[in-house]
Amino acid sequence: MDYSGKKVLVMGLGLNGGGLESASFMLKRGASVTVTDLRDEKTLLPSMEKLDSICSELKKEPVRYILGKHEIDDFKNTDIVVKNPGVKPDSPFLLAAKQIETDLSLFLNESQAKLFAVTGTKGKSCTASALYWILQKTDKSCASFLGGNIAVSPLSFLEKIKKNDNVVLELSSFQLGDLRGRKKADGTPLLKPYAAIMTAIMSDHQDRYASMEEYVEDKRVIYSGQDSNDITTAGSDEWGMSFLSQTKARPLVYSESILKEGVCGGWLENGGGFARLYGWKGVSEKTAQIVPDTLLIPGKHQKLNVLSASLTAYSVGMDAEEVYEACASFGGVSHRLELFHKKNGVFFYNDSAATIPQAAAECINALSALAPLVLVTGGTDKNLDYSALINTADKAKSLILLSGSGSEKIAALLKEKSISYNGPYDSLEKAVECIKKNIIKDCIVCLSPGCASFGMFLNEFDRGDKWKEAVLSAF
Repeated sequence: MDYSGKKVLVMGLGLNGGGLESASFMLKRGASVTVTDLRDEKTLLPSMEKLDSICSELKKEPVRYILGKHEIDDFKNTDIVVKNPGVKPDSPFLLAAKQIETDLSLFLNESQAKLFAVTGTKGKSCTASALYWILQKTDKSCASFLGGNIAVSPLSFLEKIKKNDNVVLELSSFQLGDLRGRKKADGTPLLKPYAAIMTAIMSDHQDRYASMEEYVEDKRVIYSGQDSNDITTAGSDEWGMSFLSQTKARPLVYSESILKEGVCGGWLENGGGFARLYGWKGVSEKTAQIVPDTLLIPGKHQKLNVLSASLTAYSVGMDAEEVYEACASFGGVSHRLELFHKKNGVFFYNDSAATIPQAAAECINALSALAPLVLVTGGTDKNLDYSALINTADKAKSLILLSGSGSEKIAALLKEKSISYNGPYDSLEKAVECIKKNIIKDCIVCLSPGCASFGMFLNEFDRGDKWKEAVLSAF
């Protein structure tokens, strides 16, 4: 699409690519671009330098920057606002805009790829990455791409995509909410995944949503545009079955236990993952093992994520044996139970993307079963219930808290249960120094915060990177 002569305002340049790719996309299509961001030039300099370089290459007028604030007139006097998904739809600035887009809406308007979409509270990145890995290994007929909430804007690969290539998108509730009810010019849904996967639903973002129901309603957008030619994969829990009963697509269920006869889906049995599809065109009704008994990544929750991805790949025609082999070589995702360092028998993990208490609890369950666990946890509260984390905390050999409003809640609950801890520390370096003084032989050390990263870090990815830097400097 040509945007020549259009005035475009990019709201939120950021450092993860969405704002940068949106601005670049609009510049290449002839628009004049202004960027507004509440952060300052020092913070945004890497993205600004890249954007200014693009302007030089295109021989276009420089981007106009409004930093440290937003001006309402900029929103009133522009043709299109491209927003960051973190900005609430009821922002007075957005209410003043004539037309609102996101990097995802711009991508979906132009892409002709076969779309696989993944959402949920936790497990999105692992599932999306596993599905992308499997499709790369098994579908030799086309190319595969991965983007979305996993910190890769799909605009970065839009021009590389050919018709019917595979695109896997991880989608957050914020991103899905921005796509609600959106249509293409021909009246078809803007978001219509060939296959949609719903991972585990847990309480999250209750500082933004009025209720869990409101939060989940945004999740439901992922399958709202699907029809009987598409596929929806969801878990066997109450939320998952709600999704499967509502979708118009063909339903697939994944479960920790063996499915009843006649139910299409996959399950875990004796450690491995199995699938059976009754009456599914082009697929045998025989039970097929599609996930190995042992994976490179620890934890039953991770095996369920891989099962949902492999089940979806199998259902769209990928060979069961090839899906199995692809799962066997899948090494996981950065910032999600990521083993990044070994020293003198000590294993260091980065689980910074565990931003809710349940995710940290899953980490404790998975790693404490392997070796004595030293857990670094805590951060900023999102108005969440910390009972899942507290109820598993005694499985850790040692607990170290980072500073933050969430840590204050965690500390109070640990005291009630007479569970000892160190900290809270206002830097990762201080936390690592504590670990170094009290290191346990042949143990596992892991950062799994169970909280948001606001305050001390730019985001969970920045937190994970700084954790790895601090560990590698000390050990």
